[in-house]
Amino acid sequence: MVKKIPRDDRRARHMSGDRPVDGAGLAEFVGGKHRWVLATTRRDGRPQLSLVTGGMTAQGTLVVSSYPGRAKVANARRTPHVSVLVMGEQFNEEWVQIDGDAAVIDMPDAADALVEYYRCISGEHPDWDEYRQAMVDQGKSAIVITPTRWGPVSKGGFPPSLFED
Repeated sequence: MVKKIPRDDRRARHMSGDRPVDGAGLAEFVGGKHRWVLATTRRDGRPQLSLVTGGMTAQGTLVVSSYPGRAKVANARRTPHVSVLVMGEQFNEEWVQIDGDAAVIDMPDAADALVEYYRCISGEHPDWDEYRQAMVDQGKSAIVITPTRWGPVSKGGFPPSLFED
């Protein structure tokens, strides 16, 4: 039998756990976190993972900026079911997986979605006309994801079962 660790042991600060959240709790958690991993599906059915910068809009959709020729864009067009892992600034902080349906929007129609993307991450731009023109010049696309489900906010570490009750 494994000897239980006292709850006042310093290791208890590193106990794993899951915290279910509703839509408002998800928005609060995702709020200032913009380092994401986007999972799309390759033609052969295997996952394709991309490190992305993203933001959650006030309406609860997720927005990622990309280019039409990127694998993630082609994959999301073909198979719109995607997953996003949202994590904190440090690798060992809490995270959440969000599953959803993606829509890829190309310029010029992507301009409004890209404005929302910018606002989610950086706030107001000093010159929105200049920003929109830059997005046109760069030929950007927006991947807009409507969340369909999400897991609990999770934290890795020692299993709670190792500790005394």
